[in-house]
Amino acid sequence: MAIEVPRIVTDLPGERAREVLVEDDRYISKSYTRGYPLVVKQAKGVRLEDEDGNLFLDFTSGIAVCNTGHCHPEVVQAIKDQADKLIHMSGTDFYYRPQADLAEKLAHITPGPPDKRVFFCNSGAESIEAALKLARYHTKRQRIIAFLGAFHGRTMGALSLTASKAVQEKGFAPLVPGVTHVPYGYCYRCPYNLTPDSCDTFCVKWIEEDLFKRVIPPEEVAAIFVEPIQGEGGYIIPPVDFHRKLRALCDRYGILYVADEVQTGMGRTGKMFALEHFGIEPDIITLAKGIASGMPLGAMVSKSTVMNWIPGSHASTFGGNPVSCAAALKTIELLKGGLVENARVMGAYLKSRLETLQERFELIGDVRGLGLMVGVELVRDRERKTKAIEERSTIIQKCFERGLLLLGCGENTIRMIPPLVVTRDEIDRALSIFEEVLGDVTANG
Repeated sequence: MAIEVPRIVTDLPGERAREVLVEDDRYISKSYTRGYPLVVKQAKGVRLEDEDGNLFLDFTSGIAVCNTGHCHPEVVQAIKDQADKLIHMSGTDFYYRPQADLAEKLAHITPGPPDKRVFFCNSGAESIEAALKLARYHTKRQRIIAFLGAFHGRTMGALSLTASKAVQEKGFAPLVPGVTHVPYGYCYRCPYNLTPDSCDTFCVKWIEEDLFKRVIPPEEVAAIFVEPIQGEGGYIIPPVDFHRKLRALCDRYGILYVADEVQTGMGRTGKMFALEHFGIEPDIITLAKGIASGMPLGAMVSKSTVMNWIPGSHASTFGGNPVSCAAALKTIELLKGGLVENARVMGAYLKSRLETLQERFELIGDVRGLGLMVGVELVRDRERKTKAIEERSTIIQKCFERGLLLLGCGENTIRMIPPLVVTRDEIDRALSIFEEVLGDVTANG
């Protein structure tokens, strides 16, 4: 008989988990941002087990990485088969089929014609670093535009584009010069008191008619880096015309449009890539997270005419590792075979259930998202003027204690990003816990 999940059988953390926490506290970098004391032993699909046998529903997907679910049997088999044949030979200096096959696949599935080239790396931050270098190399321009609220990574180049939390930059200045941050679409915290319908026009118009005239000569701008949907910034979905107007702005001034699809890509939003919701073809697209179902892999995909750098311009010893490429090829097969559609259907169901809860709980100020990338913004009043920051942390902790794993984003938003294999029953169980916790927090003020 299948064991019901979640199931909590010990205190959290339990005895075995505490042993790991002591060791971790002694030896692991303090820079990591753990939200609660979860010590994972094993996982399958949407279900996760800790060191003490407690069972959880994972609505984090390992931070939007395990899109095919934890340890999908077909991905595991692909990893095993490839590991039996070749684990490493470095695609920087040699050739092997999994890397070439994956490059061809990515060239065809990313938005736009397949006349593209692919640079492989190990992570999202590395893919951003590669895009930053390529943008400057190709255009021979120095300046970059990015957006307030953006998160592009924590390595020095990626961090220079990030504008999510000041703590991420504290102590690391000076960063890479030449980056200017501007408002992002309709950001739910707009200082200009704009409506969603006017905000997309304002942001792009402000760049062109104010920033370009007063601060930055547009002919010096190499690229605009943008998330189709802001992730860590709070799951912010811009107006539908924002990206189109931004793309047109780039075209007018010969600026590269660089889409960061590290979190939004690989089926997460109910389409293979979030830009498909907006009808945009980027010059460069960066990928990681869900691309290889948990194996370390990142990719920068660009138009062939843009990726005109020469041998030695950039490289990665482990990027495009054959085992990671094999996992990615199987991941794409599974996504195209039904998981992207499941993300669309289950995402709509999840969002509708949350909107029903919003009618009951004033604590929920907004429910927004596409596919299985859903944010629940928490507020202390219906006008959304007071953010429920402490309540957000309390809710995430209490859900953990009841066996539901969640993460935050922005200052006061909870993100719900289960694996794309999630079922209606698993969503119902998760939201039953979420509803119970909302009731407790509301009752206790």
